[in-house]
Amino acid sequence: MDQQHLDVAVEAARAGAKELMARRDDRVVSEKSPKDLVTDADLASQHAIRQRLQAAFPDYAFVGEEEGENDPPESVRRGDPDAPPCWVVDPLDGTVNYVHRLQSFAVSIALYARGKMRLGVILDPTRDELFTAIDGQGAQANGRVMESSDCQQIGNSLIACSFKAGVQSDDPEVGRFVRVLEQCRSLRRLGSCALNMCYVADGRLDAYWATGVAAWDSAAGTVIARESGAVLTAYNGDGFDDWNPKFVVAANTSLHQSLLPLLS
Repeated sequence: MDQQHLDVAVEAARAGAKELMARRDDRVVSEKSPKDLVTDADLASQHAIRQRLQAAFPDYAFVGEEEGENDPPESVRRGDPDAPPCWVVDPLDGTVNYVHRLQSFAVSIALYARGKMRLGVILDPTRDELFTAIDGQGAQANGRVMESSDCQQIGNSLIACSFKAGVQSDDPEVGRFVRVLEQCRSLRRLGSCALNMCYVADGRLDAYWATGVAAWDSAAGTVIARESGAVLTAYNGDGFDDWNPKFVVAANTSLHQSLLPLLS
């Protein structure tokens, strides 16, 4: 991945964000499933993003949250050497926040190639805050180098988590929430997987976990978090799966190891 890919992804993210902000006070809301919302802004944002990405790289595959484009080609998923690079897009991460006119929503664009997410761009349009990373080249927030925090002790940590839509009281995630809540300094549900991962990358959060998100929610954030020095694995300590992201990301190894027993 190179500067050209990054420049195109940033341009696409800004085009998507423009659609979101234009519709923020006059959006049409519907349910994809109970408590899982979609708006006309999601659809307009994805269309604008896809148009720009495919104009620049017409032979690349595309995965997006909306319009039934949820699954990568099998050759991409397997990581075949001849598989095309694949854009992975969430045109509006944090839809419930957006619908309620809260902050903490974002546009997220990643590029998957050779068996790994290689590039990440996440744009928070309410703050004009742009998070970017290319595999092996570090992570930046509006051009400033990001590093994860040096928090070593879970008792001193600020942690975030995500729940799936329609979570029930007997869901294992509720048990994880309570166990972590008892141990950490404070626990947040901010509503955007993409931004949570950026905040770990920038030391604003010390850790974050999620077991009910989709690949497009986490794709760009995985590159940004990794490149900041954060530790990313499956929530039980196994290797991270880009296409089935049930994970924990922590600022450092010590904090990561403290969290694993509480999440498994």
